[in-house]
Amino acid sequence: MKNEPTKAARAIQEFVTEHLSNWYVRLSRRRFWKGEYTDDKKVAYQTLYTCLDTLSRLMAPIAPFFADHLFTDLNSISKKDKNISVHLAQFPKVNDSLINKDLEERMQLAQDISSMTLSLRKKVNIKVRQPLQKILLPVVDAKFKEQVLSVQDLIIAEVNVEEIEFLEDATTVLVKKIKPNFKALGPKVGGLMKQLSASISDINQEQIAYLEKNGMLPLNLGAVIFDLLLEDVEILSEDIPGWQVANQGKLTVALDITLSDALKEKGLARELVNRIQNIRKDKGFEVTDRINVKIKGPEEVQRSINNNFDYIRSEILAIQLELVEQLERSDVISLEMDEALQVLTSVNKN
Repeated sequence: MKNEPTKAARAIQEFVTEHLSNWYVRLSRRRFWKGEYTDDKKVAYQTLYTCLDTLSRLMAPIAPFFADHLFTDLNSISKKDKNISVHLAQFPKVNDSLINKDLEERMQLAQDISSMTLSLRKKVNIKVRQPLQKILLPVVDAKFKEQVLSVQDLIIAEVNVEEIEFLEDATTVLVKKIKPNFKALGPKVGGLMKQLSASISDINQEQIAYLEKNGMLPLNLGAVIFDLLLEDVEILSEDIPGWQVANQGKLTVALDITLSDALKEKGLARELVNRIQNIRKDKGFEVTDRINVKIKGPEEVQRSINNNFDYIRSEILAIQLELVEQLERSDVISLEMDEALQVLTSVNKN
């Protein structure tokens, strides 16, 4: 049997970084922090424990000291393993009954859609705290729609949009361009490259949709029929007014970047929540401490608070949230919401 420590280490690194830390742990924070020790909270912790315990065993041959530290820290609390060191413990065995391919596909879709949407936000410099109206997703097939619907709440929360809309016929809305991937095609076609490039340039929107759905499109090159594969081409979507569009394989995401007054007010409310949460940390408040907040700000801030009152108060755990004309000078904290907007506030434990 061939040992490949580099391959194993990179697989562990990808899992910890992309799936465990940046995805599961980050999205489970509320489950970890909620007050009562509910079944959902227990499951969240047990899942994390299982991942960390398994990782300590998997990485033991290539990171012996850290793996042992992690294992003993976990086992000193749970006392689930009689061994005093990870290097004496059993190496994990695959349990096929725990593998759920459909769940993995759904989560991968959620991650891919979220990543593409966040990249589009970054492209136009719109912060994640600013809500946007919707994303459009062309429907690849019935299973795709069903899988996305099962994780749409997660996607909506992750990318901060109001809704996901599905396009059954994307050709009527999104215009796509296709061009040869010469690096992939070169070894395959040789002297037919010029003729094939011309045929690819003549592919219409319906044919592009067929290629994306089926992964292959037959092209008549006269003497031969060439089966064009998805990896043989690059497919790009043209941006439409008020939208940003991205492609990744069969997946296309269109993001509505038009900001209504209501969306701007929600964005301002989220910025205000963020600033007050930072004040809580600076003052050393506990996560569960209830607070009283007074705010003096311009008209747009007042509108934002009035129209998002329950959301703001719930997020910052405020017993009282008041808009006032004056604040006691000794108790005032100045918040810079943006370059042109300043808010004065006082934040005190209830």
